[in-house]
Amino acid sequence: MVGDQARRGAESAEFKRMKLGSGNTHLTYCLNVHPAETWEDTFESIRTCAVQVRDLVAPGVSFGLGLRISHIAAVTLGHPAKLAELKAFLKENNLYVFTINGFPYGPFHGVTVKQDVYKPDWRMDERVEYTLQLADILAELLPDGMSGSISTVPCSYKSWIKGTADRELMIKNLIKCVRHLQKIEAETGKEIHIGLEPEPDCYLETTDEVLDFFSHDALADEGVRRHLGVCFDTCHLAVEYEDLCEALDKIVDAGILVSKIQISSALKRDIDDGCQDVLSQFNDDVYLHQVKSRGEDGVVVSSPDLNDFFNEMPEGDCRVHCHVPLYFEGNDDVGSTASELTREFFGKVAEYGIEHLEIETYTFDVLPEDLKKLGVVGSIVKEYEWVVAACGR
Repeated sequence: MVGDQARRGAESAEFKRMKLGSGNTHLTYCLNVHPAETWEDTFESIRTCAVQVRDLVAPGVSFGLGLRISHIAAVTLGHPAKLAELKAFLKENNLYVFTINGFPYGPFHGVTVKQDVYKPDWRMDERVEYTLQLADILAELLPDGMSGSISTVPCSYKSWIKGTADRELMIKNLIKCVRHLQKIEAETGKEIHIGLEPEPDCYLETTDEVLDFFSHDALADEGVRRHLGVCFDTCHLAVEYEDLCEALDKIVDAGILVSKIQISSALKRDIDDGCQDVLSQFNDDVYLHQVKSRGEDGVVVSSPDLNDFFNEMPEGDCRVHCHVPLYFEGNDDVGSTASELTREFFGKVAEYGIEHLEIETYTFDVLPEDLKKLGVVGSIVKEYEWVVAACGR
């Protein structure tokens, strides 16, 4: 498996791309940080913010984009003229696309999202059709000699799944997408894979649940696993109190493709009299902020959102699913799991030949003001600098 991942994405000599070190790990940031639902707004965020970031972190180097394309944007971009316009812009501006965030189907900024971010889930035809649209777009944009990745929901929100029939339907729909990706590769030579993104309180939540899911006979096939794996989000697994190095080892050892790693960090805090006041500043009305708390007995208790946690307030410490900038490693009031993104972890990323790394702090607009002082472009640039330093490059 290690050799197979290291083989993926051998580059053509015409590009000098935004990579970490001398390997084949491409670093980008996810454009879901920019409020944009239509293709016109998404394209504008590329023309403005993404180009500014490129100029500041990778002058003279071909700069990779981590697109977020909503369903309505995908419909627009599916028109040949729009796609041709984007391809011309990418070429003119020394940009390339290798990954798409296909998790949020609909609106993702400025409205209440919460559990709706998982809709449609993998039981639904709409999720299949949307993912196929993204795959066709990525096949057109992906440079020769590179693999492409699409991150997606972790099957469903856990409480929505009622039994084996739901599980089998989700697997059937995922296999349908895999067959389409196999066809794309056969016809174009473009290798594209889907990454299910484990997240707190979802059907795929922990590493052990991922291993169990991929043990299904239909998902054990090598040809299927070439195009279906996981998007390893470091914020989500840290919220679960998982050791990131151990989790990555277990997934790779099980022969499961690491389609992409999203580099992100979560909040952490001891539970005491001041806990609610401190965490309330992160309690926005837009996103779901699942909380895991752990007592002295080591038992982890789940709260669906911050308000639920405030009503319960168990003893111990807690971790909150709220993405905060990587360079924010904590202050006197609240901590961050960024410290768990160690040199050892990034060493394993290189060792395993994982190609796609994506900085993902989509919460920027709803963070407390003291975490927004740099502005969105300045914050993203500082996150790039943090990752490069953390890797020891």
